[in-house]
Amino acid sequence: MADAPSAPTVSSGVASAEWLAGGPGGADRLAQLLPAALRGMAAGTAERGGPVPAGGPAAVAATLARTPSADGLPRHGAGAEQALEELSALLAAGSADPADPACAAHLHCPPLAVSVAADVVASALNPSMDSWDQAPVASEIEREFTTGIARLCYPDAARPDAVITSGGTESNLLGLLLARESAVTRPVCGANSHHSVARAAWLLGLPAPVVVPCVDDRMVPSALAEAVAPLGAQAVVVATAGTTNTGRIDPLPEIAEICRRTGARLHVDAAYGGLALCSETLRSRVAGLELADSVALDLHKFGWQPVAAGVFAARGEADLRALTVRAEYLNADDDTEAGLPDLLGRSLRTSRRPDAFRMAVTLRALGTAGIGALVERCCANASGVHAMVEDYPALRSWGAPELSTVVFRPVAADGAAGDELVAKVRRTLLEDGTAVIGRGSLPTGPDGEAQLWLKLTLLHPHTQPADYRALLDAVAAVAADLRPGVTRESPVAS
Repeated sequence: MADAPSAPTVSSGVASAEWLAGGPGGADRLAQLLPAALRGMAAGTAERGGPVPAGGPAAVAATLARTPSADGLPRHGAGAEQALEELSALLAAGSADPADPACAAHLHCPPLAVSVAADVVASALNPSMDSWDQAPVASEIEREFTTGIARLCYPDAARPDAVITSGGTESNLLGLLLARESAVTRPVCGANSHHSVARAAWLLGLPAPVVVPCVDDRMVPSALAEAVAPLGAQAVVVATAGTTNTGRIDPLPEIAEICRRTGARLHVDAAYGGLALCSETLRSRVAGLELADSVALDLHKFGWQPVAAGVFAARGEADLRALTVRAEYLNADDDTEAGLPDLLGRSLRTSRRPDAFRMAVTLRALGTAGIGALVERCCANASGVHAMVEDYPALRSWGAPELSTVVFRPVAADGAAGDELVAKVRRTLLEDGTAVIGRGSLPTGPDGEAQLWLKLTLLHPHTQPADYRALLDAVAAVAADLRPGVTRESPVAS
């Protein structure tokens, strides 16, 4: 057997930018380079000084134009340390920071440090999860992790299974794909469902979903029963456990009973709320999840993982056989017959990252109880912030949170052009670099007309409700400034 190549050194004439992250000395080389990246990250974060860079898209683009990278691909390199430090600083200075309490617009969490550290190891070793010979142990870690997630979703099922996806969108696509492969061809979903449901139907050549009315952003069971009755076993119902706009959870037990009675298939988009299963005190909120045929989860929400971190779980492992595909160079019949695991049939993708590794490390570090405690803290924060909104004369609450989303609106928006005011409040805070808050359209106007609301999606587990007081103050102050008759110069135009 040939000797392993020796590790290059600076003295051997190999530039540090050419060093490999794996192999002999790979960990040592990373240890030499990572400080430069982290120095740049710290400098950029300090330069930004808030949740998001000020000035809007034009200001960020102007900053980028002044950097050494502005001329595109360089002919000659600057070296590893300089490139890492400069561009890491640029990225950090120009990023929205989900670890800042004032960055609360989306289901976009601040990742746990243990997960990021695990991601460095996975990236350095670079297993590709499309064949066993590229990922021997990574595939076993993924199998163990997905088995555990499947059992978390389906504790009483005989043979549940799960696969890794790129997120909730891919998982919802899988839910409809497996339904179609079972000859179920009529999607039915609530008016509260994620846009990816309709997109998945379009991609798969299925009819546009039958949309069921919602009250309080929850699917109405009686309306669902009426919609599904003529479709019967041709229907795949997509319910939601944690809506994007409000965090509401559909009445899953009632929906599951309708599906059982009519023969319809049930997929639950639990990308947001599914990890409430890890909490003994909150798991009752997603009761009925175990009755679904399939479930979408996403650990870059309640899981504190870097993107991407999706999981798709099925009550019956046989459903996942629809993903089977043969490519002789990846999963030849004789290899699988000889005992090599078939990874190609575990995803819609071919080459894919070992995303399960950092998720498995995180669960090993914290356990399901630890993840559950973080979910509980975020939901408690939302309840506390909601109480603050209720007591704030200049703000109006949409309703008590069910998960960690707080929906509210300035009282100043109650008059004419209220939606325009709400939209301007959000953009002004963003352009000032003061806050990143979300928006959602809800049927709260006269005769059920849509109205625009602001929302905070609280995924920072180490904050307290008081940490959001300044954010509420800023919303109220900007709304007062933007009332009709009050002019305010845009920071983008200035």
